[in-house]
Parts: sequence; structure tokens; C-alpha cells
Amino acid sequence: MMRHLISAADLTRDDAVLILDTAEEMARVADRPIKKLPALRGRTICNLFFEDSTRTRISFEAAEKRLSADVINFAAKGSSVSKGESLKDTAQTLEAMGVDAVVIRHSASGAPFRLATSGWIDAPVINAGDGTHQHPTQALLDAFTMRRRLVGRDAGIGQGLDGKRVTLVGDVLHSRVARSNVDLLHTLGAEVTLVAPPTLLPVGVESWPCEVSYDLDSTLPKTDAVMMLRVQRERMNAAFFPTEREYSRRYGLDGDRMAKMPEHAIVMHPGPMVRGMEITAEVADSERCTVIEQVANGVHTRMAVLYLLLGGNEPAVTHTRTEGN
Repeated sequence: MMRHLISAADLTRDDAVLILDTAEEMARVADRPIKKLPALRGRTICNLFFEDSTRTRISFEAAEKRLSADVINFAAKGSSVSKGESLKDTAQTLEAMGVDAVVIRHSASGAPFRLATSGWIDAPVINAGDGTHQHPTQALLDAFTMRRRLVGRDAGIGQGLDGKRVTLVGDVLHSRVARSNVDLLHTLGAEVTLVAPPTLLPVGVESWPCEVSYDLDSTLPKTDAVMMLRVQRERMNAAFFPTEREYSRRYGLDGDRMAKMPEHAIVMHPGPMVRGMEITAEVADSERCTVIEQVANGVHTRMAVLYLLLGGNEPAVTHTRTEGN
């Protein structure tokens, strides 16, 4: 494993499979009455969030506490950052406090990379989402969910997602989740298709390791997993489609469209969902939808990332099993 986790594109296939396998071990810990491991006891991890978050921040905090780490939660609102303090000064403050790792979410693309390579702080940096750039742990938890559902919990150990067909639908232009998933799923051997209006596809998308389509209905019958992306209005400064109704008609997933998918196929969403826009309540509440599983799997996957960056380079089972010698 590398020292930092900044981009899903930085992960080799072996790295990604090791994280997914370790996450399976962490999931077994979650089934125990006492869900904690002593792996990171005495380590201090700072969650440095310059951008609002609910699922990601709570997921990381739960993962850290289950590994017995000490946790510092830093939110930009109400802190010295709101008074004008720079990222450099904040980082050097954390360095002086002796933190062992930093989980950072920032509205500026490249901020985690800058923190990791600046020399301001001597600790592993984990990107929890930066601008429209990357969100590698989201891609990992999505891949973990797909592998469990499409390959099997035990059958998937040591495996990637070779030959699985994954469709990402919606606002690709503003989605760090889409970028991270395309990178990681390609690394794991999946065949990825992006479906979106031309206005919501980024410049240069033809160089990405995936196919592009504008017709959702023709793609659904041959997909194993479809991930609906939220339309990120907070990042938009122009009209990217005529009306919400028109967008939903062409790119929303409803019961009729879900019926076109193969019986084994699953529906995913990184959250938060906008019901009635990109996904209907009927689909969101169906057994095919993995949104709640993704939230639970986020804790297991982030435990695995933290463990491997701070604790060791082998699956956690080798450290939690009692040997008789």
C-alpha cells in the first residue's frame, strides 16, 4: 500500500483487491457483539472537513473509533478557517498536535494532494472528496458492494469485478464519485458505461477508460449494476438541461426502466438521493437498491483503508487471530 490515498487512479489492482479483502474481515468484526479492534489504539486521526458532509464524515468517524483510534473532528465553519486561516497554517497546527493521519474533504480540487506533498504535515492523507476531482473511498465502498452482490461474499475474496458491466447515469460533469468509480472499476476489470446528457459530460471524457451513451433505455438490459448520480445544482452556474421533468423523463430511473434490467442487476446511489428526480421512490425502496448497504459497507471499507495505511499491509485477520505458538 502507498502512504496516502488521494485518487482511485493511484491504486493498483493488487492494492484495490487487498483493501476489499481487508474490508471483508472488518465486516466480520461488525457482526460481533463488541465491534472494536485495538489495531489503532494510541493513534490520533483528524477529520478535516472544509465542506459539509454527513455520510462520509460519520462513516470515517465510526471506522476510526471501531479501530480504537483517538479522533479529532475539525469543521471549517466556526473555526479559524472562517476567520481566514490558510490550509498551510491549519496543517501545521495539526502537525504540532501530533496527529497520525488526516482525512480531508475540501471544495477545491487538488487540496488533498497539496496537503500530502507540501511537507507541511508528516502523516498519511486520505482524500474524503475534493471538488469535482476524486472521492476514492466512495469508489472502494461501491466496488465492495458490487463484489458482494454480483460475485458473492466468500467467492469474491481475491477477486476483482472482471467482466461486470456497470452503468453510471446522470451528472458526470460535477461528480467526483463518477471519476473515482470509472478509474477503480476499470482497474478491477469492469466494463463501464457513462449515460448522461451531452451538457453533463466533461471535456475530454472520450479519453476516460469507459464507453459513453446518451440512451439509458438501450443500456439497461445489458448492465449488472446501475449507479444513479445526483444532479449537483450547488456546483452549477448555468442551465445544463431544460427542466427537471425533462431530465427525469430521459435519465431518471423508475419502475418501468428497472424492469428492463437483468434479474440479478442492482441499483446504486452514492447519496443523498433526490427522489422523483434521478430515482423514484419505488426504485429507491426496492430490494434491488443497495443505498443502505453502501452506507454500512462504507464503514468496513474505510476501516480497511485506515488499517492498511496505519496498521499493516496484510489482511486484518492475521492480526486478530490468536495463534497457538
